[in-house]
Amino acid sequence: MGLFVAGGMYYAIAPKPAEAQTTTANDVEAGRQLFLIGCASCHGQNATGIETQRGNNYGPSLIGVGAAAVDFQVATGRMPMAQTAPQAPDKPREYDEEETRQLAAYVASLSPGPAIPDGEYTDLDKASVEDIREGGELFRANCTACHNSVGAGGAMPGGKYAPSLKGTSATHIAEAMITGPQQMPVFSDDVITPEDKRNIIAYVKQVQGQPNYGGLAGGGLGPVVDGLFTWIIGIGGLVIAAIWIGAHGARVKKR
Repeated sequence: MGLFVAGGMYYAIAPKPAEAQTTTANDVEAGRQLFLIGCASCHGQNATGIETQRGNNYGPSLIGVGAAAVDFQVATGRMPMAQTAPQAPDKPREYDEEETRQLAAYVASLSPGPAIPDGEYTDLDKASVEDIREGGELFRANCTACHNSVGAGGAMPGGKYAPSLKGTSATHIAEAMITGPQQMPVFSDDVITPEDKRNIIAYVKQVQGQPNYGGLAGGGLGPVVDGLFTWIIGIGGLVIAAIWIGAHGARVKKR
């Protein structure tokens, strides 16, 4: 009886995991046809992945990744990959919105997984000044080590990198946090709540929209880059001026 009551209470109050969105059978079938043409060569006809002779994955299994992962990878152009590389770069998309939705519907039908984020994650108009400040604290604690304090991105080992978040839609940022693409860790709703995810996105958008009151921002890459600009342009200019003055001074012209 105690186990029954405890299980019932946990089911009632525990956070519900994201589930695949319900779609029509036509969307699933259309997505399956697109998958067989453009994705099966790497991920297998049943999306279970293809192993190489060395035991590695030529294309990983997509069972359980959900619609959110498909929407992020396909809508940003990362998939399909043009060539094998340490990391799939952001590039112009190969599939339009309807085809992306159909691919996501097919993969989501294979097994429950994270759904495409809704307004709970992406409605930035609901974020107050306090929410944005809190989102900044969360971003600096969890994201700046890779993405820089303003989301400008940065290099990582093994030829990988954290991409810039400038111009990235709120939906795709939320999907990246939920699914953890490539080397990025997964921040589930139990770790960072949907409201906190929205606040983080609101902070990133607010910082990137600020004007550069001090002049040239140097790409927002941090004090190292700003210092480099100062030494090369500032100190370098002074050295050139000193050499010119020394070469054209009165004592130089005196016989």
